[in-house]
Amino acid sequence: MLEATNLGQRYGRGPWLFRGLDLQVRPGEITSVLGPNARGKTTLLKTLCGIMVPAEGSVRHDGLVGYVPQVQQGSLAYPVIEIVIMGRAGKLKAFQMPGKRDREVAMECLRRVGIAELADRPFNQLSGGQKQLTLIARALATQPQILVLDEPASALDLRNQVLVLQVAQQLRTEGLGLVITTHDATHAYLVSDQILLMDEAPRPEVGTVDGLLTEDKLSSLYHTRILVAEVAAGDSRQPTVVPDYAAGAGVAYRGKAASLVEAVGASSGEGSCKECGEPRGGDTCDGRHQDCFTTA
Repeated sequence: MLEATNLGQRYGRGPWLFRGLDLQVRPGEITSVLGPNARGKTTLLKTLCGIMVPAEGSVRHDGLVGYVPQVQQGSLAYPVIEIVIMGRAGKLKAFQMPGKRDREVAMECLRRVGIAELADRPFNQLSGGQKQLTLIARALATQPQILVLDEPASALDLRNQVLVLQVAQQLRTEGLGLVITTHDATHAYLVSDQILLMDEAPRPEVGTVDGLLTEDKLSSLYHTRILVAEVAAGDSRQPTVVPDYAAGAGVAYRGKAASLVEAVGASSGEGSCKECGEPRGGDTCDGRHQDCFTTA
């Protein structure tokens, strides 16, 4: 388990990025961190991992913490297997070369993330999603109890986003605790056991998915209207979080924006605009009233 107590971080004597944070990351659970750009999410991860020393408070963990940074478009031509073996460095003595056991562990980590067939492929020839999975495998090669991932699905196409989320869920079932930063609240809604919101207030808010991933909380966090909806997914319903692109957009975007909100089946259901009385998303308000997308 990873436990942060009264944790705070800032650069020099600058403003606090966060402080007063109490957080527990347990085995077999996923904690998702959300917040606007430049609110200190990456700094938080580095502090939890021990890369940065807290400005105040403490971090305690029972075992190793693996760290996966945001994927970079690196030019390394090393084979994938060699990239993953680099994660074994902490297991080796000074001047010791990786051996058979280290290669076996690296291959097993590649199998765990589903890319064992890429072991001999040069890293610089991989797609963004394949690079991300390689870096996750490298972190797994350290044999951590907690895995910290900084925007693992960022800039990936939809298929690779699904693959990364599936890997995260699989690692959770294997007993790892995960901390994931993301700008996609839908991803957080789908996989998380715990949510951490980093807003303008120095003290982050920690709570449950249902308690924090609400329209009001997310709208306040991102300073824009956010809709929490459900869509049909086979025989079940799947939560979806989208910005209200129509708010303030005017006539030019009215039809498309209304179609988007209607398509995701906004969970607030049917209702009327508080300002013009038109049914939610109706034509006469031309998108000028934000309340046309909420119930009266």
